[in-house]
Amino acid sequence: MNGTDETDDTGGRDLLAHVLLPVANEEDALATARALEPYETGRVTALHVVEKGEGVPDKTPVEQSEELAAESYAAVRTVFPDAGEHTAYARDVAEAIFDAAAEEDASAIAYRPRGGNRLVQLLSGDLSTELATDAPVPVVALPRADSDE
Repeated sequence: MNGTDETDDTGGRDLLAHVLLPVANEEDALATARALEPYETGRVTALHVVEKGEGVPDKTPVEQSEELAAESYAAVRTVFPDAGEHTAYARDVAEAIFDAAAEEDASAIAYRPRGGNRLVQLLSGDLSTELATDAPVPVVALPRADSDE
């Protein structure tokens, strides 16, 4: 199967035909893109979710969030020069990822699980669990390099 095919030998859609790559910041974007690089992909679309508050001030000013998104996209493009970009503004990060996957017609969501102990994951809502259980498309958990631990 090569990166430009839209279907596999069984007539189904190629899992990595169009990968949605959620990224948090420049460092995460580069590490995530490098983790995806060894795999044959078709299109790659980087996604940055700007978390919005509901009835409370946003976590970061919009200008700062948009700059963070631009830096993240630039980092992904050092590995995937033709990568698309998608910025979402939402309170629920997982739901924003699912919506972006549908809007972009992604064949899969690929992400690097973030670090942190079980307590940190519990308190943050453990996005990995939500991605693995509720995603509308296949989810690919990319390996973490030893230096990322």
